[in-house]
Amino acid sequence: MLIRLARQSLWNRRGTALMTLLSLVISIALLLGIDHLRLEAKRSFTSTVSGTDLIVGARSGQLNLLLYSVFRLGNATNNISWQHYQQINKHPQVKWSIPLALGDSHRGFRVIGTNDDYFRFFRYGQQQQLEFAEGQAFADVYQTVLGAAVADKLGYQLGEQIILSHGVGAVSFSQHKDQPFTVVGILAPTGTPVDQSVHVSLAGIEAIHRGWQGGAPALGRQPKLSDAQLAELQPKVITGFMLGLKSKVATFALQRQINEFKAEPLTAILPGAALAELWQMLSMVENLLLLVTLLVLIAALIGMMTTLLAAMKERQREMAILRAVGARPWQLFWLIELEVLSLTLLSIGGALMTLTAALWLAQPLLSSQYGLVISIWPWHGHTGIVLSVLTGVSLVMGAIPSYLTYRQSVAQGLVIKL
Repeated sequence: MLIRLARQSLWNRRGTALMTLLSLVISIALLLGIDHLRLEAKRSFTSTVSGTDLIVGARSGQLNLLLYSVFRLGNATNNISWQHYQQINKHPQVKWSIPLALGDSHRGFRVIGTNDDYFRFFRYGQQQQLEFAEGQAFADVYQTVLGAAVADKLGYQLGEQIILSHGVGAVSFSQHKDQPFTVVGILAPTGTPVDQSVHVSLAGIEAIHRGWQGGAPALGRQPKLSDAQLAELQPKVITGFMLGLKSKVATFALQRQINEFKAEPLTAILPGAALAELWQMLSMVENLLLLVTLLVLIAALIGMMTTLLAAMKERQREMAILRAVGARPWQLFWLIELEVLSLTLLSIGGALMTLTAALWLAQPLLSSQYGLVISIWPWHGHTGIVLSVLTGVSLVMGAIPSYLTYRQSVAQGLVIKL
């Protein structure tokens, strides 16, 4: 009986109830949406690279090394000698290595010089391997493999030729026009910076910089390299490299050896530790967003309570009639609480449906623009706890008008105001 009365009472005041419901839906959707995006971004962020024990670069801070080697942000302080890279690569504890040569770009996308080991050993997410949506890995000096976002944004297909530019700016006045690269492969989407990268061989990087001095091309037209010369190309320097070790126990020992490498100043970092430090630096913005959203939700709950309080005077006749037909004060108390509970549960359901639809619509944009692959179902381990607490808080706030109604009905006794 109380449930039916609560439903009919809300329907009788459907205009006010609808506005309250909409404000709660928007507030809860914002709270759950920001929390969902925060957790999904953190998951995507921390899974950018996995299975790599050490990342090595020229002497610098670990965040700078992490940013340019993994996230393609910023620039290296210096290069690493190819000879010293090979020396470290021959260490008994090294299982595999991935060399990285950075410094060029294509229409704003970073170019990565590497070798076949990149496609064999690079892992992301839950130890997921890179897969090809089309084509295969490069097998020639002037062949390239594109990330999914590069191919999608620029509309490239297999067999097309692209021109690389010197430097990492979106606009470059120094292009390698005489040495185009042919697209032979397109990687499947990963939701990581790999999607925003153009991959070429180390020999290809060396070929386009043949004859360059001090970061500038030599004067005059350079003769085209013969097939024999292309086959003999070897890099002189690289920007950094990733290492996978045979034993995790040897990670710290090898890290110390590399950091104390006397032939060249190097820095070796643990990717997991560096990612955690970087995310911790961003936690202030994350907490600020949650605080603002929480304040919006509290404002909506206060608005609901204010609406119920404002309606009390208008509902005196209704309450008097209910008392006249035998309703007890405690039943009127629970009638108001059931109305609050109905509004809260409806707003939670509406917020979940609204957020799911919004995530479904925004997923392609988030993936293509920001490289963020997210789940469209906004439910995590603590979402149920958050919604339970929210329901409890709304009932507590609704208890104020409920209690005032209870006190008023007790004071009135059997007096009916018609």
